[in-house]
Amino acid sequence: MSRPKSERRKPRAERGGSRAANERGRSRATVERGGSPDPPRDNVRARGESGDPPRTISGRTLIVGIAGASGAVYGVRLVECAVRAGRQVHLIVTAAGRAVLEDEMGIRDSSAGPDLASLWPREVLARVAYSPAEDLRAPPASGSFDAEAMAIVPCSMNTVAALAHGLSANLLQRAAYVALKEGRPLVVVPREMPLTQIDFENMARLAAAGAVVMPAMPAFYHRPKRVVDLVDFVVAKVLNRLGIEHDLDVRWPGCKRK
Repeated sequence: MSRPKSERRKPRAERGGSRAANERGRSRATVERGGSPDPPRDNVRARGESGDPPRTISGRTLIVGIAGASGAVYGVRLVECAVRAGRQVHLIVTAAGRAVLEDEMGIRDSSAGPDLASLWPREVLARVAYSPAEDLRAPPASGSFDAEAMAIVPCSMNTVAALAHGLSANLLQRAAYVALKEGRPLVVVPREMPLTQIDFENMARLAAAGAVVMPAMPAFYHRPKRVVDLVDFVVAKVLNRLGIEHDLDVRWPGCKRK
């Protein structure tokens, strides 16, 4: 017996894979040109611009925090590479981090949050959820939120100090505290110089609590020719420590010799 028309399944819509492929690599071009790529052609809203609460994303989720240290481009590139590796990303940006995004990358900020559509192409945005650091009711504030790891890239010394002393004054700090108490990987990438004894003590205290402290110190043995090559070195180190596969070729040349 054939099913009634109302119960028949509708065929799936054809997917526009070629268009997604044509947009690949645009955020890498952002770094190389020193500006922002053209926004996606489709009507895609960045998370936080619509005024709706952040959506909960499922699957293997990486929490990425951007604090108020210089080097926001490290966090932007990390998000793209994590998504390319099949991860969902929950992005948390502090007020100071949003200011750095605007100052260093020209990403406009508003009361609804940064214009994420200026940072990544459509297929990356589809796998990114955004929460401002002021929202302590967002999912990452709970240990029940199923995240595999967290990275704060870049991390200000103010945030390092807060984490080293167990503070949870905003969502970024709370999510990092949750990662530590739940025994999940936490990578912190400070970007500051010079450092005081207070900074060293706070980083040592944080490392003793279980975090991986990885200052943004790009090497030059891979003979970088562009700024993006230096950015990719730091991002590759973070991905390696998190156990996330990538294709960033920044290894020491001696490792490639047969």
